[in-house]
Amino acid sequence: MPPVTLVLASTSRYRAQLLQRLALPFTPCAPKVDESARPGEAARDRALRLAIAKAEAAATARDALVIGSDQVATLDGAILHKPGNVENAFAQLHASSGHAVVFHTAVAVLDTRDQCLHHHIDTTTARFRVLDEPTIRRYVRHEMPLDCAGSFKCEGLGIALFEQIDTSDPTALIGLPLIALARLLRECGIELP
Repeated sequence: MPPVTLVLASTSRYRAQLLQRLALPFTPCAPKVDESARPGEAARDRALRLAIAKAEAAATARDALVIGSDQVATLDGAILHKPGNVENAFAQLHASSGHAVVFHTAVAVLDTRDQCLHHHIDTTTARFRVLDEPTIRRYVRHEMPLDCAGSFKCEGLGIALFEQIDTSDPTALIGLPLIALARLLRECGIELP
């Protein structure tokens, strides 16, 4: 098989930072995908659909492995979006206080050499401790997690907001499940340690 290039179908700096851990050269690409929810679509299904759609949208190069990923967070079945502003971040964290938020993080790898698609979904449950208003305001002011679904950064100070995180892959909560991705890349012939 010819040499293969790696493409990350994402503009997320968090996903790019995670992918750098695998020490493989890659090119980021902004996929053009309608991320609107479909009526009655489960959060898990939506995450996988969008991960695949992103990989397919960015699959313009020959001899490439295109990585798409998406994450959908839910609190009591309701989807949590990126807050976008301080008030929404406060409201999300206030609602999450003392509750569990479930994150479905999907990754898809499309091999343009043979059009083979590989994918995986990780489910992570983050159990928040009871948070009072001053704690939430201090946290939001310090970390400004306005571009993160759930309004926290577990790789930073946000880790102090939890009682427990249940996952098979700690990187999934940040947005790209590297354990699964490494397996998928090996299945596509990429040598990793």
